[in-house]
Amino acid sequence: MRLPLFATLAAATLAAPLSAETYELKATPQTVAWGHYDATDKPVLTIRSGDTVVIHTLLTNSPTGLEKAGVAPADVEPALRAVFDGVPASARGPGGHILTGPIAIAGAEPGDMLEVRIRKIDLAIPYAYNAFRYGAGFLTDDFPYARMKIVPLDAKRMVGRFAPGIDVPLAPFFGSMGVAPPPSFGRYDSAPPTINGGNMDDKALVAGTILFLPVHAAGALFQVGDGHAAQGNGEVDITALETSLTGTFEFVLHKKAPLAYLRAETPKAYIAMGFDDDLSNATRKALRNMIDFLVSEKGMTRDDAYMLVSVAGDVEITELVDHNKGVHVVVPKALFARR
Repeated sequence: MRLPLFATLAAATLAAPLSAETYELKATPQTVAWGHYDATDKPVLTIRSGDTVVIHTLLTNSPTGLEKAGVAPADVEPALRAVFDGVPASARGPGGHILTGPIAIAGAEPGDMLEVRIRKIDLAIPYAYNAFRYGAGFLTDDFPYARMKIVPLDAKRMVGRFAPGIDVPLAPFFGSMGVAPPPSFGRYDSAPPTINGGNMDDKALVAGTILFLPVHAAGALFQVGDGHAAQGNGEVDITALETSLTGTFEFVLHKKAPLAYLRAETPKAYIAMGFDDDLSNATRKALRNMIDFLVSEKGMTRDDAYMLVSVAGDVEITELVDHNKGVHVVVPKALFARR
């Protein structure tokens, strides 16, 4: 029996072992991939389908940068200092994100699908930052200089104290989640999202969401990082409320369940993604992705699927600033309540 690409929790559980394990993976110089996804990286942890991993991640900044922006030296995470001191230059880049992993899922092979259930996301530190710099972001000519702002996080009220009288509601998510790209990609820059996921900066991927990733390399090699306490769609200045997060993930491997492009499922909606340097092409990819899903999993004709997206779906820009732009198409589950 073919499992649906957006598997229900009950159906997906069939792929899990009877005795699942829970692991904890901290961010250390030995357990991070700095600025890249790579099919040749050695896994730092190997798990089985159905296992859960509590993963600690670090924000994408340096101790020196945080201190210059006003963070007290005592408030800089020791783990961040250890990673900056312990990861050699040869292991860094070409991107700047500090990603925890890779985690191998035993038995994963190209042509499989990895289901990532985001069970829980916790704030790890009481502050975040937002920053822009010349040459990055969307309005580079309007802001030809650099600025960084430290934003205190109130975990009890779940707000960021952005400025006097301005509190930003927090909705933590990981800007970067993905698997290794095909081996032909080599050491792939962590900045532009693509067919392996990566730096999607999709604020819909909060706790309770399920992410579906196509497997391109043996073990799948999942990595996560670039924690965001909150973000607006577009991420226009190139950063969100950047912070360190701890995520709890459950992994389910679906054998011989090829997935052409990334999709996600929230409690209330289906999401189809598209990434491209050209925003129009990214939108086309996301629309075709959703139409393919509606045809294959909801039994619709292509004509009706196209029409349904137009009358009841939403096309949203997730980010504009990571070389490849991100678009996702959202279709409410409530539309299918009677099917």
